[in-house]
Amino acid sequence: MKAEGKVFKYGDNVDTDVIIPARYLNSSDPKELALHCMEDIDKDFIKNVKKGDIIVANKNFGCGSSREHAPISIKASGVSCVIAETFARIFYRNAINIGLPIIECPDAAKAIANGDDVCVDFDSGIITDKTTGQSFQGQAFPEFMQKIIKAEGLVNYINEK
Repeated sequence: MKAEGKVFKYGDNVDTDVIIPARYLNSSDPKELALHCMEDIDKDFIKNVKKGDIIVANKNFGCGSSREHAPISIKASGVSCVIAETFARIFYRNAINIGLPIIECPDAAKAIANGDDVCVDFDSGIITDKTTGQSFQGQAFPEFMQKIIKAEGLVNYINEK
């Protein structure tokens, strides 16, 4: 499995309230949540994001509340992968549960710039910045996690069994 797209770059401690502001949590509809994804940190995100694009951030991405709305809004916006130095643990688990690929790689998170074209190979964990030609070794997804992501989430994966 692979992801490829343009990068939207953010800093440290991007919390779930910035990913999807609490004022929109009265909806659980992924399409509705996607309309407001990242709007408090990047008003133009939803206008500019295209299917396949990638979010890159620094440390502690997804900190804050444990709501699944945050990774749902990211996935529904068309983002194919999130790369960060580190993730908040609950966000990490929620992302996998809903089938949003995420990968920790401090070197890539530091080096990749906003607007770069990036490709991620989930089998090997190799992240390639096609804009600069640099490659980084991220953590490859274990086979069971790839199956969950391919099934579009844990519930679908279990229902397929």
